[in-house]
Amino acid sequence: MNYTIAVLPGDGIGPEIVGEAVKVLDSVAARFGHGFEYTYAAVGAAAIDATGDPYPAETDKICREADAILFGAIGDPRFDNDPAAKVRPEQGLLRMRQSLGLFANLRPVKLHASLVDRSPLKREVVEGTDFVCVRELTGGIYFGERGRSADGDSAFDTCTYTRVEVERIVRMALELAMKRRRKLTVVDKANVLETSRLWRETAKALVAEYPEVEVDYMFVDNAAMQLVTRPSVFDVVVTENMFGDILTDEASVISGSLGMLPSASVGSGNALFEPIHGSYPQAAGKNIANPMATILSAAMMIEHLGLDSEGAAIRAAVEKALEEGIVTEDLAKKDTKTYSTSEIGSYICSQI
Repeated sequence: MNYTIAVLPGDGIGPEIVGEAVKVLDSVAARFGHGFEYTYAAVGAAAIDATGDPYPAETDKICREADAILFGAIGDPRFDNDPAAKVRPEQGLLRMRQSLGLFANLRPVKLHASLVDRSPLKREVVEGTDFVCVRELTGGIYFGERGRSADGDSAFDTCTYTRVEVERIVRMALELAMKRRRKLTVVDKANVLETSRLWRETAKALVAEYPEVEVDYMFVDNAAMQLVTRPSVFDVVVTENMFGDILTDEASVISGSLGMLPSASVGSGNALFEPIHGSYPQAAGKNIANPMATILSAAMMIEHLGLDSEGAAIRAAVEKALEEGIVTEDLAKKDTKTYSTSEIGSYICSQI
């Protein structure tokens, strides 16, 4: 089979980690007899530098015409440290999600057995952790009306959701729960926020269609505590945009490194696959960043295309690297050898 992949390396370490994922995909193609054709496009600060636009029309066209999208990371200190900047790399990501209809972000959080002792949490707390967070991606406070007063002394950001937006994301989470352990946790702040009350009201009406799924409701502050005290109780978690952004970054430490967690953004059009971490500009060009989250994102991508055996081959190769201690500095044990970004990619290719 032949597939066209839109490749958006982005900023910072993005080109390095995406480069290793492409190497791995080429190894999969060679072993299984597939063809991956890559079309590269700019996004984020790299796109601003090239065109003045963080998400150019040409990038949108390339994404729409591809079978799937592999994305690195965006962000640049030049913009982070300039509150007055009118154009920012992150605007490109938000526009891309809206333009492509990517309303759901799926973030699996699974602790690899060989990394139990790398987690900052106790072994007895984290063992058995295996859940997926389904985060709404195109609504809420990140997309609501915002502004400043004329004197600049006050500001506002508006959180808005419609029933349709809530229904489609909760239904997706319920369908996912049906394929897993049939447990769903709906996270909100319904004791305070009107939007959360809409979320809970809509979810309660919808879950009646899925009697096989055990459903519980949890305030976001409680969910934040449960994630670090008993993460193994979760199966599928569904929540709104900002809550999901924060909770999944918190959950990422369970695995021992941000560099281990992949994600998928799906919706009405082509799906996008990316590591959950940022552009890590301090490491850019140093060949030290962990590429495994991006490589695992590539595994999710080809599984989305129906290539399950091929995805399993990538996962097995990553697991082998972890077991053998072939890891970058973020996961290396004290006084042990650390491997570069490119060495990790090459080892995983060799195992495939």
